[in-house]
Amino acid sequence: MLRTLRSYGHGRLVDAGEEAEAAAALARFAVAVTEQASADLEASDQDRELAALQWLDAEYATVRQALTWALDHDADAALRIATALGPWWRQRGRLAEGLELLTAAAGRRPPAGPTSTDDRTHIRAQLWLGYLSGYGDLAGSVARYSAVCADGDRQECADALAARAFRRFNAGQTAEAAEDARRALILAREARYPAGEAQALAVLAALSVTAGGREDQAEALSWAGQVQQALAAAIPAWVARWCRMILTHVLIEVQELDQARRTCAEGLAQSRAVGDLTTVINLLSLAMNLEWLAGRMEDARAHLREAADITARIGDQTALRYCIDQCALVCAATGQPAEALTLWAALTADLERAGQAPDTADDRELRHRSARALPPGQAREATDRGTRMTLTAAVEFVVMLTARRDEETARSAAELTERERELVTLVAQGHTNAQIAAQLFISIRTVASHLDRIRDKTGCRRRADLTRLALREGLV
Repeated sequence: MLRTLRSYGHGRLVDAGEEAEAAAALARFAVAVTEQASADLEASDQDRELAALQWLDAEYATVRQALTWALDHDADAALRIATALGPWWRQRGRLAEGLELLTAAAGRRPPAGPTSTDDRTHIRAQLWLGYLSGYGDLAGSVARYSAVCADGDRQECADALAARAFRRFNAGQTAEAAEDARRALILAREARYPAGEAQALAVLAALSVTAGGREDQAEALSWAGQVQQALAAAIPAWVARWCRMILTHVLIEVQELDQARRTCAEGLAQSRAVGDLTTVINLLSLAMNLEWLAGRMEDARAHLREAADITARIGDQTALRYCIDQCALVCAATGQPAEALTLWAALTADLERAGQAPDTADDRELRHRSARALPPGQAREATDRGTRMTLTAAVEFVVMLTARRDEETARSAAELTERERELVTLVAQGHTNAQIAAQLFISIRTVASHLDRIRDKTGCRRRADLTRLALREGLV
């Protein structure tokens, strides 16, 4: 049973001389309990996994405090705590935060000898750095997985190779991905490691559907059958959910839609039960595709709306961009060309601000078709509107567009003064109260008072609601 961190050392006051000793003791205790929680997160028993996740949910503030102290005073403890938190960060969708803290911890302690216990933690840290890194950082994630392959044991190498294969598959490096996946499968089988085997098989199944020929589809089904068999083994619950996500994609590609729907529903139910938000988002996207193929556009929009809500809450920029692109496709296919152009322009602008080249090869014709469906002036206006949007505003636009008609309560800015409309616009553009105050040459308290009045007039309590109001009224 995991103890409550907040109770550790409680019961007496400490003077300044004892503060460092108490912080060090808390860090040591945090190492022990987070590593126990991390072990439980690797369990095949989802109830055990859920209990560990909920414990970390409750204790994270204290664990984070111990980690912050350890980053400056105890590099080994910092690395052990941060590595143990890797699975929790991933499942709770806190990828950016986890990547930042684990990178800091790994950078403060150089690897020990190749056979030391401490170096096993360093190798596992590299693996989790790869898992937490965004899809835009292909080189970084490949380097981290390669470091594991260089120094890890067969199980660690199998995990790293399967993960590297999947990252390369997503980047279109199919030949390299196939080689990695095959090597992962060999290592996993040699080590009698069912979790590594299941991951390698899932990637091989995904690779088989990229060519699209009949022989490739037959091969994909064969790999998919082997994945199903591997899932019967006692493997970590999060690995099983990840494999079901890949399996759903493969089954959609080979047109086994009934089986894809069952697999997706099973994975979604399991992911929602424990709050595995990273996998939920991916499965919701696949569920949206299934409803689209079945012609159930309202259900497709509902899945996209849920995915957008989750991604906005956790701030996963890769997932946010994907939701925007998916919604643009839905708009283009359902007679909303202006909205599609706005979303694509917002996505392109955000990628350019991030220094990334937008890839429009897959949807170039749809973009041209949407532009041709509008008078030139309206097409330019829609594109200009998207270019001015922040990523956050674009996602709120997605949420607004995918809401059911009975979900979105009509709110109006008609009663707002010009100054109040200006504030709503600035909120929608992502400005903080302090930034708004500086721009309008008023105090932060005055900004807060204006926003309180705006909320009373419109019923928009959250900044996200104000952003949607600005979008609906054309203020952004």
